[in-house]
Amino acid sequence: MKVVVDYDLCEANARCMQACPEVFYVDDDDNLHLKKESFDEALKPKVEEAVRLCPRQAIKIVTD
Repeated sequence: MKVVVDYDLCEANARCMQACPEVFYVDDDDNLHLKKESFDEALKPKVEEAVRLCPRQAIKIVTD
């Protein structure tokens, strides 16, 4: 599974980082970065929570 971010929609409000800091990181300049695009089944609930919490719906999960 992979995380895909639509950076045109992203406001970098860090809700995703709060839900899953293993995958998402917002820097001091308010830019969202992915620590890793691919993730395993163990992180799936946290990534799903990040998707759910995104107010702009800028995050998606895709299967490889």
